[in-house]
Amino acid sequence: MPNFKLSLLTLALTAGGLVALPAYSAQEVEDAGKKLSPTEAREKAKAAAAIETIEIKGFRRSVVDSINTKRFSTNVVESISAEDIGKLPDSSIAESIARLPGLTAQRLDGRASRVSIRGFGENESATTFNGREQVSIGDNRGVEFDLYPSEIMSGVTVYKTPNASLEAEGIAGVIDMQTAKPLSRERTIQFNGQYEMTSFDKLNPDGNDAGGRGTFSYIDKFANDTIGVAFAYSKMSSPNQEKRWNAWGYPDFTVAGKNYSVLGGAKPFVRSSTLDRDSALLVIEAAPTDKLKMTFDALYVDFTDKKILRGIEIPFAWGYNRGSSALEVDPATGFVTKGKVTNEYLVVRNDLENREAELSAFGLNLDYNLNDNWSLNFDASHSSVSRDIWSFESYSGTGRGDKEGVGDDLTYEFKPGNTGATFSPSLNYGDYNLIKLGGPRSWGASTALNNKYGLTESSIYYNSAQDGFLNTPTVDDELSALKVAATQLLDDAGIFTKVSYGASFKTRDKDKKSEGYFMTLKDFPAMVSVPEQYRLGTVSLDFIGMGNMIAYDSGALLKDGYYNLLAESLTNQSHSFKTWKVSEDVVALYVQTDLEAEIGDIPVTGSMGLRYLDTKQSSQGTAFGVASSGLIVSSPTDVSHSYSHLLPSLNLIFDVAEDQTVRFGAAQTLSRPRLDEMNASVGATYNPSKVDDNGNNWSINGGNPLLEPKEALGLDLSYENYFSDEGYFSIAYFWKDLSEWIFDGTYEVDLVGVANPSTGIVPTNSKASGSGKANGNGGTLQGAEFAATLPLNIVSDVLDGFGLMASYTVVDQDIKDLKGLDYQLPGLSKELYSATAFYENSGFQARVSARKRSNFKGEVYGLGFDAKQVDVKGETIVDAQIGFDFGEAGYKELDGLSIFLQGQNLTEEPFVSTQGSAFKIGDYQDYGSTYLLGFSYKL
Repeated sequence: MPNFKLSLLTLALTAGGLVALPAYSAQEVEDAGKKLSPTEAREKAKAAAAIETIEIKGFRRSVVDSINTKRFSTNVVESISAEDIGKLPDSSIAESIARLPGLTAQRLDGRASRVSIRGFGENESATTFNGREQVSIGDNRGVEFDLYPSEIMSGVTVYKTPNASLEAEGIAGVIDMQTAKPLSRERTIQFNGQYEMTSFDKLNPDGNDAGGRGTFSYIDKFANDTIGVAFAYSKMSSPNQEKRWNAWGYPDFTVAGKNYSVLGGAKPFVRSSTLDRDSALLVIEAAPTDKLKMTFDALYVDFTDKKILRGIEIPFAWGYNRGSSALEVDPATGFVTKGKVTNEYLVVRNDLENREAELSAFGLNLDYNLNDNWSLNFDASHSSVSRDIWSFESYSGTGRGDKEGVGDDLTYEFKPGNTGATFSPSLNYGDYNLIKLGGPRSWGASTALNNKYGLTESSIYYNSAQDGFLNTPTVDDELSALKVAATQLLDDAGIFTKVSYGASFKTRDKDKKSEGYFMTLKDFPAMVSVPEQYRLGTVSLDFIGMGNMIAYDSGALLKDGYYNLLAESLTNQSHSFKTWKVSEDVVALYVQTDLEAEIGDIPVTGSMGLRYLDTKQSSQGTAFGVASSGLIVSSPTDVSHSYSHLLPSLNLIFDVAEDQTVRFGAAQTLSRPRLDEMNASVGATYNPSKVDDNGNNWSINGGNPLLEPKEALGLDLSYENYFSDEGYFSIAYFWKDLSEWIFDGTYEVDLVGVANPSTGIVPTNSKASGSGKANGNGGTLQGAEFAATLPLNIVSDVLDGFGLMASYTVVDQDIKDLKGLDYQLPGLSKELYSATAFYENSGFQARVSARKRSNFKGEVYGLGFDAKQVDVKGETIVDAQIGFDFGEAGYKELDGLSIFLQGQNLTEEPFVSTQGSAFKIGDYQDYGSTYLLGFSYKL
């Protein structure tokens, strides 16, 4: 029998009856009389685990594969595996990732999209595809996972602790999506299909409440198994619908010494959207000799998200103040729960939004074994994405501006449960004779717009020529990378068994352009009845008490020439802020060594490494100001900056007992600044006669191209017990010391060569004092994770096929901003829960999953598609699936065929954000539930 020492934790758990210690056999530590090294023992256990899981199918097979990935990784990882390509446990990659211990997701338009790891938002983690860093369709680095099809992926691994060889950096971790490797798979031809529908009937007459998905995949090997090919094509048309309460805000006021909060205005609407996505994946592997292996992979995604939004903007305290009054007030909070307004003019909205993106990613990897001790690796990759948004607002009402039309007398009352307010209008907004095309508010405050139509302040139509708006931001993101690496096996080198060396170069360019257009009816200033051919009937706003409102094809009206356009950027400086280019060149060098040793009788394995990063960044934008004419004038800017970092890392695994390990990780990590905060576009003022406290004539506000990465020293300690082939439990503690975080602050930048926007003259003093984002300060974050997978067959053979998976994470932070004030990390929920109960036997499959997170600060799209932080209430999402595999059930004539029914968000959990306090509801978004009926057939 082997001689080893149990940890105090193991002994305590054993005494409590929580751990059953299996008996050791001599064969498990010796092989043909030879004692195995720790590395050999782990490799032997890997091989044994692979053999033991061959007969396990379906979801249970995915669970076992995920457990083995976690168990045999040098890093602290979580994993999702697919039994076959296109058969990840969920229809969305983000949904699957969000169930992993310590991870969660924020919903965007009803879909899980942005992933948080251990309390950090998506911008503090990196995303890779087959180990290569990926571009993003947003303004920043954080990946929106609904762009990536789960139907063609074979797995996802989340690295919670880094090592020196990982080709991406993130304080939170790295999420790696993986494709199938055809040389390690058998020939497979597979068809997957799904029918998808929402629980809501069509909320818009031209929307969709049903859609579908289809996937074809082919894997094969040729030439005596020296060439492998995997191909997958997936097509999806996924509907999504929403009933949304949205508040403009809640102004405070004081009456007779008492403070009150009242509804400033509201913009509730119904949304129908369809996400269309075509995806193609190709993987080619070739092993022409025993020494050489080549892999080429290519991914293409064509993504379109079309939204139809119809609703009514309802002013109250921020309206025309024509007799608004409070009818009921909560005495404890001073919040006006019921109010009334008279003779108010509402804006009927028929809006469209198209978000289109095209992504391509290519990679070539070569592995060559020089001899028994040396191997070489070369990797080249390129990924790019282009995104175009076309967001169109069309206004209609009873009259133009604030001088014409029929006013409404209406009341509002907040519903119980903080779900928003209901209204009692006096007008019929579904009457095409009453509601006509045109802007019923005076909110088009543009000098250029007024000048175009000859409007002066004495005109009744002054600032009333905006009948709609068209927003057209674009993003292009490209990343190219090269990597060379060498690995040497070490003989007689003490505790070190292998050393790896590598160098890589990455270059990334992200280019954003922002523009918007005022829309004015060609018949201005007349209001226009909606022509018959564009009428679509009405939509119901009964969920907020507004009854029906007119619905028309606003996109067709624009296409057919009913509107004139005028660029908003002529007089609005926000587009200059949001137009920029950021470039990064990163050179990385690393060395990493694997080790194995024994401390007493405890085998220890792991790795230690050092990664050096040299970064050169630049940003091109504009310095702009406002001329006396009211028009925007600008001068180009180009600011460069460079920095370097050393990132040491250590991962150790202590095999304290059979199937029980203690892991320790320590690493210096970084997260690069948000790209939109690094831009060189600034509002600039040059005052030759005034010098500020820093001795500068320039003062600017906007982006800061001198930002450097956030940094953190992280420690991880965990205990893992693999008490069966299908089960484990773990306890983990993590701690991070955060520094150089990015907050609102001041900085200094050199605007050499930049002309004074107002005069066009380049001043001699080029130093500028800026206000915006700046590095500094930080704090600590710590937390604990508890996770377990329990196959109930260890309790009784009668329960074979039943299982439970659960995790709980608690996170705490103590971070101060540059002013010494408490700061809350975006994406941080103090508590995360996840649980899945499943049964799988004789072809029948069933599971129900729930994930819960507490309140957090989330990011949503604001005006002009700016990233906007809001307070998001905690939520619990419940999904379920049942399925049947005919082959596993013994129907040989139907072998390869399986069917399933899945329900998502079965409890219809809303997305709720607040504005400063729990009763000030900013958004209450009700998505209903989604149902999918699908099949898979494998030849």
